[in-house]
Parts: sequence; structure tokens; C-alpha cells
Amino acid sequence: MPKRPLLPVDPAERLHRIVLITLQTAMAIEVLVLLWRRDLQDTLLVLAIMILTLLPLLLRHRLSVRMPYAFQIIAIVFVFAALYLGSMRQFYVMFPWWDSILHFSSGLLLGILGFMLTYLLNEDDRIDMSLKPLFMAVFAFTFALSLGALWEIVEFLMDVTLGTTMQTPTPGDPSGLTDTMIDLILDSTGGLIIAAYGFFYVRRGSQSFISDWIARFVHENPDWFRIRRRLRRR
Repeated sequence: MPKRPLLPVDPAERLHRIVLITLQTAMAIEVLVLLWRRDLQDTLLVLAIMILTLLPLLLRHRLSVRMPYAFQIIAIVFVFAALYLGSMRQFYVMFPWWDSILHFSSGLLLGILGFMLTYLLNEDDRIDMSLKPLFMAVFAFTFALSLGALWEIVEFLMDVTLGTTMQTPTPGDPSGLTDTMIDLILDSTGGLIIAAYGFFYVRRGSQSFISDWIARFVHENPDWFRIRRRLRRR
């Protein structure tokens, strides 16, 4: 019986596995150091981050919808950059632009996710509806903004309960309110860019990275879709 290779053959899945192993190893070392220092609070926080980054892999065979590996990689790296580097390693304090980049990136990421969800509804045989490109774009935008607002609530709760520094004071505003509003503006900007991009993609049927991701999304979830048009990867 041939041995199963440690790394998958598919390049995207292989990269996903390498990124996951690398980040998990780094955080496992951090846990050992924190245990040696008897820092229980930070140890629990790092363990929680490790579980969050493992969730896509652990739930892969339990969920009815599978996201493309490229999307999973970006999501894992985002969680690592926001919670581990940003909060644990104080990147939010050392690099004032760190929070802004993450929120703009999350707006893009959540906009893509929202767009894919509407595409799934459009192509599912079990759901009798045909969503217009404008509605798909509006949904992607509001999805990104809504989850961005939810993340701000998470940041607030973590700062209050765990003593993290996810909501940073700004000059003239030690409360962190200005930081929160800037974050929401960046979330909405990223979501708006993807919404506009997705609108023209659906309306014109042009090739883009979204079409490639949708093609992979369809390939990963064949039971969900009735294909109305052939999607070709670049």
C-alpha cells in the first residue's frame, strides 16, 4: 500500500498546509515559552488563536460548503496577523498602520466571501431565485460592513476582558472611538471595491481573479451548483 505524502499534490492545498504548519509551529513555541513564564492568560489567548486558525481544516469534512484554499490561506494569515502579531506581539502599538491595513484587507476578504455566497444562491437548484448583479454587489458590501462592525465588538470585548490593545487610542481621543470609526470606514472601502468589481464581473462576464476563485469554488462544491455558464481559469 503506497504511503500518503505528507504534503498534498495540489499546489494550492500544499501551500495551505505549509502556511498552517508554519503558523501553528510558531504559536506552539510561543505557548511553551509562556508556560515556562507561567503566563496563563496569554497562554490561553495563543491556544484560542491556534484553534481559530485550525478550524477550516478541522471542519472541512463537516461543512457542506468548502471555500477555495486561496481564501482559506488569506483568512488564516489574517487571523494570525490580527490576533497574534497585532495583539500578542504589540504590532498595533509598534506599527500604527498595522490596524488600518488589516481592516482594509478584511473589507476586501469579506466582500469576496459575500459575493461568493450570493453566487452560490444563484446557482443552487434547490433555491428558486435569480439575483441581479446590483443586489449581489449591495449584499457583498453590506456583508463586509456588518462583519466589520461585529469585529469591532469583538475587539472591544477582548480589550475589556483580556486587557489586549486592539482598540488603540488616537491623538485627542483616548477612548478609541476614532480608531473604531476609521476601522469601519476602511472595512466599508474594501467591501465597496469588491462590490463594484464583482458587479462589473457579473454584468460583463469578464475574466478576473474573482472568476478564478469562483471556478475553484464551483469545483470544490459540485453538488451545490447547476452551472449556467462555463467558467474558465486564466
